[in-house]
Amino acid sequence: MTQHNSDVRQTCASASAGRILLTFSLVAASFLVAESFAIHPSSIQNQRHASSTWRGRRGTSAPYPIAHRGNEFSSRFMSNASTDEDEIIVAAGENGVDGEDLIVDALSKNDEEPVLQNTSTKNTQTSTANNEEDISMWPQFDDLDKRMMKIALPCIANFAINPLIGAVDLFWVNRMGNALAVAGQAAANQVFSSAFWIISVLPSVTATLVSKANAKGDEGEVQDAVSQALVAGFYVALIGSLLMLRYPDKVLSSVLKDGAPALKYAKPYLFIRSFAFLPSLVSIIGFSAFRGTLDTKTPLKISLFSNMCNAVLDPILMFTMQMGVSGAALATLFSEVISAASFIALMLKRKMIRWSKIFRLPSWTALKPLLKGGAALQLRNVALNLTFLAVARVTQGLDDNGVAAAAHALAIQTFQIGGIVLLALSTVAQTIVPNEMIERVDPVTGVKSGGKFAAKKLVNRIMSWGFILGIILGSLQLVLLPALQKSSPLEEVRRAAVIPSILASVYQIMNGLVFIGEGVMVGCGNFLQLSLSTVVATCAALLSLNTFPKIYGLTGVWMSFGVFNIFRLAGVWLHQTKLGPLAKVNKEQTA
Repeated sequence: MTQHNSDVRQTCASASAGRILLTFSLVAASFLVAESFAIHPSSIQNQRHASSTWRGRRGTSAPYPIAHRGNEFSSRFMSNASTDEDEIIVAAGENGVDGEDLIVDALSKNDEEPVLQNTSTKNTQTSTANNEEDISMWPQFDDLDKRMMKIALPCIANFAINPLIGAVDLFWVNRMGNALAVAGQAAANQVFSSAFWIISVLPSVTATLVSKANAKGDEGEVQDAVSQALVAGFYVALIGSLLMLRYPDKVLSSVLKDGAPALKYAKPYLFIRSFAFLPSLVSIIGFSAFRGTLDTKTPLKISLFSNMCNAVLDPILMFTMQMGVSGAALATLFSEVISAASFIALMLKRKMIRWSKIFRLPSWTALKPLLKGGAALQLRNVALNLTFLAVARVTQGLDDNGVAAAAHALAIQTFQIGGIVLLALSTVAQTIVPNEMIERVDPVTGVKSGGKFAAKKLVNRIMSWGFILGIILGSLQLVLLPALQKSSPLEEVRRAAVIPSILASVYQIMNGLVFIGEGVMVGCGNFLQLSLSTVVATCAALLSLNTFPKIYGLTGVWMSFGVFNIFRLAGVWLHQTKLGPLAKVNKEQTA
């Protein structure tokens, strides 16, 4: 009876704390939206006109040569882009020819060889109507929303596949009816994922380098960027695999105590997953390379096929061949190998890489941009994964029977239903924001578009999408919660996962703003600011993890997640209103 009353008191205290954190989260999210209302520019002033332009026309010859091979390469990839009109990028005019600026590149959706025609300033009727138009920050399903959707939908689908397959893995491991097996698999999977993401800063930089090279139509530079990433990735993956194979106990000690019962299942799972470092890194570099060429459909197809193989192999290896948790790890490894081989084959076919460059050690000069950009993101990756490892360790230490860890894994799966959509939109923000900051002139109508003012309007719109989708997805998770609870056959696990799953759903309101806002920071190139913001949030989360779980148990762990994201939200607010490059646009508008 005493134990029952204690459980009731702890449940009531957890629920009360959850309500307090929910209120604070709503206030913080509403504050950022209200601030966006205050800073949203009501009108956009005229931006400077280019002193002259070279406008692309079909059937005419260019007075200045364009590298034929380069443009053919660029056109081949730009055919995958979501571009509805021919556009030309205006060069910032220092290199003038007889007082006229030269357009650096002209990319056409329908022409493989865009041609330039000299047009004087007097004959160019450049309109700034689009820049003067007041575009609402809220979704209107207009051209801006449609353009974002074309890029976002394949990314969302791609992000959705892995968590769904993770849910399938969890489902089959749960079918073993052993909470320790679930806890061991979750611990080993967390260790592998954290180690992988800490050292895998290459893909984010690769996408940027490929995007710049592809815009110039430089096939050789694209090959260099991808090949260098693969070479560096090989050595990084080799080190990661060797450390995990050589020191499994030390690696797992980051989340499991010495002698923890779950080690029996965690060690064999981690041993097999260790061999997946290289194929996993190859796959994500391949995805980034295709994303840099604005092709998001090809990676989706590869991911879908490889993960279907994983889903089919799970029950066969785990139960038919009686391999248990090791069978789940082997199925995942096999799917990663299929994915990596597919990316390599397609990149070779599309001339994005060459074997001669992959097997040649790059020079320091060639590697410097890749390593410099990677170092800027390394701090953030370390901070993020330090938080996740701390969460996993605290969760594993809550009990010795694996119930808390299994319930935590169930709550994570609940979170990922909506989280994948918001994370995908973060990737979209990384892609479209820097693109929108470039000023363009339509070659037919002469209408000017892009620039910082246009980018600020786009940021306002995509942030509002994040806020609205966060509310919708969080509500959907709450509705689906009873069905999700059935994925575990253990009543004690389902009962322990209720309040954490509710908190995971509520946090989506905040996450929509946090994930997309941090994507904007990456798109603006403010890597150091993003890293420092994440470090501050990590410090706050670690302090919370040292306090809340002692009082509220597993619910306290998820309360610490809330603290972590509240501080990240504060970093997003500072970037968009005070410190970021687009914050200066607000000041210019109010001046």
